[in-house]
Amino acid sequence: MSAPSQTPQRGATAPAAAQPTTPRMTGRQKLVLTLLLGAQFMIAVDFSILNVALPVVGEGLGFSLPNLQWIATSFALAAAGFTLLFGRIADLVGRKRLFVGGMVVLGLSSALGGLATTPEVLLTARVLQGLATAAVTPAGLALLTTAFKEGPLRERALGLNGALMSAGFTAGAILGGLLTDLLSWRWAFFVNVPVAALVVALAPSVISDSRPAGRPRLDIPGAATVTGGLLLLVYGLTRAGATGWTAPTTLTALLAGAALLIAFWFVEKKATAPLVPVRILKRRSVIWGNATGLIAFVTETSLVFLLTLYLQEVLGYSPLATGLAFGVLGIGTVIGGTLGGRAVGRFGNRTTIVAGGIVQAVATLSLVALGTSGAWIWLLLAATFIGGIGNMLMIVGFMVTATSGLPDDEQGLATGLATMTQQVGITMGIPIMSAIATARMSALGDDGPQAVLSGVSLAILVNSALVLAGALLAGAFLVPRRGAR
Repeated sequence: MSAPSQTPQRGATAPAAAQPTTPRMTGRQKLVLTLLLGAQFMIAVDFSILNVALPVVGEGLGFSLPNLQWIATSFALAAAGFTLLFGRIADLVGRKRLFVGGMVVLGLSSALGGLATTPEVLLTARVLQGLATAAVTPAGLALLTTAFKEGPLRERALGLNGALMSAGFTAGAILGGLLTDLLSWRWAFFVNVPVAALVVALAPSVISDSRPAGRPRLDIPGAATVTGGLLLLVYGLTRAGATGWTAPTTLTALLAGAALLIAFWFVEKKATAPLVPVRILKRRSVIWGNATGLIAFVTETSLVFLLTLYLQEVLGYSPLATGLAFGVLGIGTVIGGTLGGRAVGRFGNRTTIVAGGIVQAVATLSLVALGTSGAWIWLLLAATFIGGIGNMLMIVGFMVTATSGLPDDEQGLATGLATMTQQVGITMGIPIMSAIATARMSALGDDGPQAVLSGVSLAILVNSALVLAGALLAGAFLVPRRGAR
């Protein structure tokens, strides 16, 4: 009898040991991930938790109607304007230290906001909350990216982070309505205090961090120009929604902000220790990754605003019912976030971004068909669910792209840029789409439900076109990058 052949049979499977194995998170990594994601979710909730309660807050503290917007704007200005600066500070003084310090400020400022009895105290609390957000978000993302090596685990972690942040934005609207109706608007602030205290208590023993080897140096001229430029740009964008794009205040702020950001580029080229090295700004992944992220956040957050107008002004929904309607969007974003990391690992970042953008654009375009009948709510729920999945695929692809290929000592800078993109996108989307809808209503000379629907429909059409353009540009200019196996 002859010996068995040692040649593998055609179609036979390789031994199990030769097959690639999917890396698993350690118990400590899971704990770190839970802690960081909990903090980021709370930050995302803060962006929207007061939106449905603004009229009640204004009435309780004596805000005039024109000044009511400053409850949201003061937070957005601080969060967007200082994010890049704090992202670099995280690299210089330690991410864990900045993260924990930011959470302490967030907890204290939330308590101050809940106890406020005058507009001045409330606005001070909102500015401090914005500054805490500007510190915690890039520091937390940098801790997340350095806790997981580049590859499937990092992609999965970033996918969950993106899903929870987007879900937190939706959950904030629901939670704000519930707390305001059942308890008081003050609980929209107080709810942060125990969460912040828990994170501060656990973070020092759970999170590990590396300290800088040398004495930190900070690029003061760069910090001044970029922070001033972002503050003026965001201020101009928020004023555009209230006073129009041609108002002197709006134009002055936008032009001055743009001039400072241009000056920032030339300052960084000559700086010995630049806040943002020009070589990073020249990376295609950084440029186009952040451009994609900007479009993703501009379109989805402003779509929530437009659909809020539709639900309340056309269909007559209450703030609480409006918030609950967006729960379906939240489910879609969670699903998109959990799928995003896997999609990047299997298909690459460029394919994930393009596919997600096309899905979001088509789902958004379908909303142009909305009418004045209550039956159209089913189209809204289906479109926001599908669009939420597509949007999160774009966001996860953007985060992976913008933070890949950089050493650990520059992850704070990369995540600071990505977070700044997120904050600016959230802030500028609403005034842009609001200006489009308002211009349409003004042209009709009416502010009734039919005029509101017409203005919202036009803005939704522009929103969809912007998403599609962003996806196609990403497909044209991004270098494909496939996750590590």
